[in-house]
Amino acid sequence: MSSGASPAGHALVTGGGRGIGAAIAAALVAAGHHVTITGRDQSTLTAMIAQIETGDRCRAVVMDVSDPDSVARGMAEARVNFGAIAILINNAGQAESAPFHRTDADMFQRMLDVNLGGTFHCIQAAMPDMISAGWGRIVNIASTAGLVGYAYVSAYCAAKHGVIGLTRALALEYAAKGITVNAVCPGYTETDIVKGAVANIVAKTGRSEDEARTELASGNPMRRLVTPQEVADAVLWLCGEAAASINGQSIAVAGGEVM
Repeated sequence: MSSGASPAGHALVTGGGRGIGAAIAAALVAAGHHVTITGRDQSTLTAMIAQIETGDRCRAVVMDVSDPDSVARGMAEARVNFGAIAILINNAGQAESAPFHRTDADMFQRMLDVNLGGTFHCIQAAMPDMISAGWGRIVNIASTAGLVGYAYVSAYCAAKHGVIGLTRALALEYAAKGITVNAVCPGYTETDIVKGAVANIVAKTGRSEDEARTELASGNPMRRLVTPQEVADAVLWLCGEAAASINGQSIAVAGGEVM
């Protein structure tokens, strides 16, 4: 079965320079798509492209998803390279932790701007291409924090719950136009965000890195962290014709932590 609109469909992956985004980009390239990866640091994006065999089917665009003007410029550059956007993967995100009574308004707004606002800006910018084509796939990388609550990350949870709500609303709004909108919700995954969480636990508790990682993995019934490739595999399936009737869903990739 086809893995997308066509072997040369243009997929755009935000936050594609590392971690989950890089794994998704590599999977889409391997499936035959032309892929644009975006991020705020050109060197990180360039290094990622050098790591995979792209045949000039993966290019980088510097873009800040929290800035609608930057998104508009980035999407325009991406279209010059590979044409209309058929697949949008909203992966760019940021996580900060603090007790709620120490979560100031600036932190709360940062979490909304990047995680929820960035998803909103990118969908608005890419949607006209999909409406015109009568086909599109949007996959929002949320988190299990978009499905349940976690202590000390209230702002992040609020933003990711917003991503799930946006996903469900848009899935209904555009279902008749050949566009599906879904979310993938990883649990703790081997990414820079988890590395930061481990460092934070070590700094605040004096535990070793191994102990901190074990603590984070303990919520997963499989007693391990999720891999970026496992998340990428779920995303790739949602982008294909085999998942044409999957719409408005929030799929947890978390070993059974959330059901």
